[in-house]
Amino acid sequence: MILSRPPSPRCPLSPLSPLSPLNKAITMSKHYERFNPPKRILLGPGPSPVDDRVLSAMAAPLLGHLDPLFLKCMDDVQSLLRYVFETENRVTIPVSATGSAGMEAALVNVIEPGDDVVVCINGVFGERMRDIVERAGGKPHTVEAKWGEAIDKKKIEAALNSCRPRVLALVHAETSTGVLQDLSGLAEMARAHEALLIVDAVTSLGGHPVGVDRNQIDICYSGTQKCLGAPPGLAPVTFNERALDRIRSRRTKVQSWYLDITMVEKYWGEDRTYHHTAPISMNYALFEALRLIHEEGLESRWARHELNHHALVAGVEAMGLRMAVAPGQRLWSLNAVSVPDGVDDARVRARLLDENIEVGGGLGPMKGKIWRVGLMGSGSTRENVVLVLSALQRALKADGHSCGKGIEAAEAVYAQTHSGAASSAT
Repeated sequence: MILSRPPSPRCPLSPLSPLSPLNKAITMSKHYERFNPPKRILLGPGPSPVDDRVLSAMAAPLLGHLDPLFLKCMDDVQSLLRYVFETENRVTIPVSATGSAGMEAALVNVIEPGDDVVVCINGVFGERMRDIVERAGGKPHTVEAKWGEAIDKKKIEAALNSCRPRVLALVHAETSTGVLQDLSGLAEMARAHEALLIVDAVTSLGGHPVGVDRNQIDICYSGTQKCLGAPPGLAPVTFNERALDRIRSRRTKVQSWYLDITMVEKYWGEDRTYHHTAPISMNYALFEALRLIHEEGLESRWARHELNHHALVAGVEAMGLRMAVAPGQRLWSLNAVSVPDGVDDARVRARLLDENIEVGGGLGPMKGKIWRVGLMGSGSTRENVVLVLSALQRALKADGHSCGKGIEAAEAVYAQTHSGAASSAT
């Protein structure tokens, strides 16, 4: 019996191969229109709205990645990142990839095969940390909480006492649930065991105090597309000298060549050693976004995020809805609203999208149970709070759910704050 083998991809008998006349004819006959996306109001878990100044910066002429003028831009980006991270760390840079690469860079640089790592999990991104720890050969010891709740510090301490931890890793702002984790006292716990403290600040940096030096965080990372107010594409990270000493004393090479911070730091440091071609336009965007933060002032920016969060919560509760996270554990930047019984989560979000308003749905065990309303960066405004409350009220009414007066409740928060500020001024 003669067995025939399938044609190779380059064989003329393969009708849809890249070189086939049929494939070429199909491609050439199609007309591709220019992509013109609508102007969505991004009030979901990210990306967040981007200021026109930042978008304009991305259209500036390209420079080479070793051009002296671009190197000056890199220096300024680092300086402004130190300001936002609240740190003096020398190695404070944007990794040339999205926030998840910041997570991977933070972990793979300091974890070696066999290392015990305490990982806190109360949402998607804690689970992702555990996955990366396992891929790096580490042994995760998990501390878990119900999704929508913060991690109990007593459980963290118990986990640290149960092994010989090299790292304590946790999420400051869990994007999947809207939970804020208190960072106080964690560094002391970690250092008592000579462990490094790694913190995910992807959804908090620029919208909440992070305080890298104040909280003695050894490694912290974030993403550009949340409260920093730039498009997705870079992952700001900061490593203190304690973390760098750990990396330099490794027994094995960092498993990732691209994310090896001892190599990347030489490009961003005085050596300017070529490592990779940095995304020039994204660094322009980050620089302009950081300039906006510096102009506003960190404390003013935090206060703006907090005020708009409280106004949204007041409006949501006045409408008869519930927040999914307890007071004191809520993010200002990402608000988890419980979907009422009998209401179709996806249908409501689709109605909002028809009005060019994007909010997020739940993930994992919270899928279909919450809406994730982001008020981040330039998107954290009074106008957007009123807009999303009004649109949500219409969408719920169309779904047969009656609502109270959410906008009036939100406006009362603003009026009270304005009155309090005026009294303080006098």
